Amino acid sequence: MARFEARYKCRVVQDYYSDNEEMLAKLAAGATGYDIIVPTGNALESLIRQKALRPLDKSRLPNLKNINPAYLDTPFDPGNRFSVPYAYTITLLGYNVQKMRELGLPTDTWAVIFEPKYLQRLKDRVTVLDSQRELMAAALKYLGYSANDTDEAHWKQARDLIIRAKPYWAAFNASSYIKELTVGDIWLVHGYSSDIFQANLDAQHAGRKFAIASSVPKEGAVLALDSMVLHKSGPRPDLALQFMDFMLEGRNSAELTNLIGSGNPNLDAMRYINPEIARNPAIFPDAQHFKHLEMLRDLNRNQRRVLSRMWTEIKLR
Repeated sequence: MARFEARYKCRVVQDYYSDNEEMLAKLAAGATGYDIIVPTGNALESLIRQKALRPLDKSRLPNLKNINPAYLDTPFDPGNRFSVPYAYTITLLGYNVQKMRELGLPTDTWAVIFEPKYLQRLKDRVTVLDSQRELMAAALKYLGYSANDTDEAHWKQARDLIIRAKPYWAAFNASSYIKELTVGDIWLVHGYSSDIFQANLDAQHAGRKFAIASSVPKEGAVLALDSMVLHKSGPRPDLALQFMDFMLEGRNSAELTNLIGSGNPNLDAMRYINPEIARNPAIFPDAQHFKHLEMLRDLNRNQRRVLSRMWTEIKLR
């Protein structure tokens, strides 16, 4: 960021959100003045539908050629009229290697967070994301359905699976689970690949006598592609386009991955990425794992209402 500010004689102000729902709610409540927003695919779809974004002038993005075509022309934004792929994460299992080995538990299946026969040995040592879409997606994948399945009967099966497993979980947690993994209080989490990467770094730096690893469940998982977009309320779309092109430079894009362990859709960045990270299949999945990954699609109003009602049931039970 400092390099961008020095090159373009400006100051970048950053703001953060914990999940897409919080970002969309903030904008819906009237928040303005953001030049660039970095939503995940299903939230991008929602912003496009709301006509909240500016179309991109691609003649000002020469480095767009660096993006792997596999991450372009998504169902969220055909032709990439509004979005530039930035980074991705996979929602997977993160675990304390030593503890899971001692307990003889599998680490390659969602069964380990949903089945009582495994959870009995992990009681109060497991957390799952406090996200209705992500948790339902994991349950749907475990049941053999698509993460984007909208059949209400299938959602009820997923709800019942979650309610059966819930008594064994320590918490629904989307924020402090990195720390809890790092200090050894929690042994297994449903979380994001970049967060698990950070937890392991923190554990190693703290000299813990265990390692944190991650795995993509064999039933499949969610891949969240984050993209840069221009919000209509932004006062400096010219500077925002310069920032986008700056971040599309391979060396700059690679720094993001080396720093936070995010997956990277930028082909030019690969030569700058730490080889240990580039070889990690939970960050850069091979073809076998990639074909089982899905990006979450947006829901319509009725589907969101039904899912919210089920989420309330899950939380109250």
